[in-house]
Amino acid sequence: MIIQLFKFKNFEKNFRFFAPFSLVCFVGFLALAILAILQSPDDYQQGNAVRMMYVHVPAAWMALMVYTLMALFNLCGFVWKNPFFYLIARSIASIGVVFAFITLATGAIWGKPIWGAWWVWDARLTSVLILFFLYLGYIILLDSFDDREKGEKIAAIISIVGFINVPIIKFSVEYWNSLHQPASILRKGGVAINPAMLKPLLLMFGVYFSYFVFLSLLNVKSEILIKKSSRS
Repeated sequence: MIIQLFKFKNFEKNFRFFAPFSLVCFVGFLALAILAILQSPDDYQQGNAVRMMYVHVPAAWMALMVYTLMALFNLCGFVWKNPFFYLIARSIASIGVVFAFITLATGAIWGKPIWGAWWVWDARLTSVLILFFLYLGYIILLDSFDDREKGEKIAAIISIVGFINVPIIKFSVEYWNSLHQPASILRKGGVAINPAMLKPLLLMFGVYFSYFVFLSLLNVKSEILIKKSSRS
């Protein structure tokens, strides 16, 4: 039943319902997030600079989540021999690399006033940089072969193997010395963040996620049209 949803004709048939819903979610979450951020308090140590958290942290979550989904869809492509899984992975890769870039860029902007440096080669920052290059490598490999199917399979293998970097990113601040602060939400002992900051943070994640869903649907639709035009 679930596999039937991942067929070209079924996706095209239901696309008109998904896209408006995603757009409504995005607009609604954006309005709520703006209001929440304006009401969020300053940090007692970082002051106003802590507001960068509402851009940086959700982007980092999304970069990890999108890569996980990309590797999962590629794995499903191998298991079920369904080319639509490869198409979805291709469609979300370009979104994931943007989230990874936003994570690196905002991390540098946030790090300068807090650490006194734009960049340090610690475990968390270096592993996120590797994630960014894994995204880029996957995207480049997809179009490096004249045979599209061969390129998708080789790139899929790279993305699946590269998934090992995701847990490394997650646990890097726990197992290695790092300037980067440890986890504040998914941690032993419960959430260690002010509720007044947690609410806008989660709302911003909702904005990012809604926008991701909307762009993913548009990209998948575009890839379907490209695939059809190449056959005709």
